[in-house]
Amino acid sequence: NAFGFSQLAYAGPETGVREQASYVLYQGRIRFVVSTPLGPDDPMAEHLRRHGDGVLDIAFLVDDVDACFEEAVRRGAQVAMEPYDRTDSHGRIRRAKIRAYGDTLHSFISMADYNGPFLPGYQVRRQPAPSAGLERIDHVVGNVENGRMNDWGTYYNRVLGFHQFMSFDDKDISTEFSALRSRVMAAPNDLIKLPIN
Repeated sequence: NAFGFSQLAYAGPETGVREQASYVLYQGRIRFVVSTPLGPDDPMAEHLRRHGDGVLDIAFLVDDVDACFEEAVRRGAQVAMEPYDRTDSHGRIRRAKIRAYGDTLHSFISMADYNGPFLPGYQVRRQPAPSAGLERIDHVVGNVENGRMNDWGTYYNRVLGFHQFMSFDDKDISTEFSALRSRVMAAPNDLIKLPIN
């Protein structure tokens, strides 16, 4: 609310989703899903035990989930979840997941056949807040283990067709006690940027 996000939808036990409670927050074209597991056996619970609060899945809205998934796997992506459908009274979505750095996932989602508030299992829960003027996400940073930045940059180039938009090294960004190396990878249209630090 302080950052100007409004609640759009909710999924949880009250909507028939037993494993997790999830809130969809939005502002402009930005959508964040904030979720928590409701039991210790949910895969999200293991992610929280290992990493604490953080981003588990960076999702991409695509026209054809199967084509994107198959091409990414052909180019070397590891499968996290094969393409599947979810349906409710508002229609059908299709989704698949691949693995990225650490335990991070990338979902490919198509909502072409869906007209619900967000995804199946979610119900409208509008709680408006005054906008802070945010319109879209500029970039999402992936902090990877030392010595693997170039490997992951190459991965995004090979698997998703991203190109190096720019790079920084310790001569560009440093203090007396620390430094940053970053390789900014961008989608072909430069709208999606994923710095690898």
